[in-house]
Amino acid sequence: MHPVHDIDVPPDLAPFVPAVIEIPRGSHLKYEVDKPTGLLRLDRVLYSAVFYPANYGFIPRTHADDGDPLDILVLMQEPVEPLTIVRARAIGGLRMTDDKGGDDKIVAVCIDDPAVAHYTATGELPPHVMRELDRFFRDYKTLEGKHSEVGELYGKDEALAVMQRARDAYDRGER
Repeated sequence: MHPVHDIDVPPDLAPFVPAVIEIPRGSHLKYEVDKPTGLLRLDRVLYSAVFYPANYGFIPRTHADDGDPLDILVLMQEPVEPLTIVRARAIGGLRMTDDKGGDDKIVAVCIDDPAVAHYTATGELPPHVMRELDRFFRDYKTLEGKHSEVGELYGKDEALAVMQRARDAYDRGER
């Protein structure tokens, strides 16, 4: 089984999507699923004194502007082991630009975690949560000498549209 291609994604993306977690919340390690094998590969140890502020992974059967599956940050109480599938509901997103071009980050909550399952929009979150996400993506590549630009936060409707475009691109074979 390959985590990018062989996990079913429901037709309606609004209630939840399966998020394959690559990096647990609190980690300094940048893991990525190796496209040819589907195994987890260590990409790098973060150069900066920061850690992932949420469980980080991707939505299977999607193709984003950067050539990879669409990224997703899943807010929940606990860090999750890599390659765990988490049911996540999108509540917004961040548009980033880096050396590979556009790079959306969907912000979601775990629907199976009672501490966050009730959130339906980023505006309902404690304000500091979104500031941490924004700051992480502004800082995490700085000491590598790489450029990344963080745009404005967008809402749930735009997040669902970004997810649908990424799913449509995958279905068209843009891998």
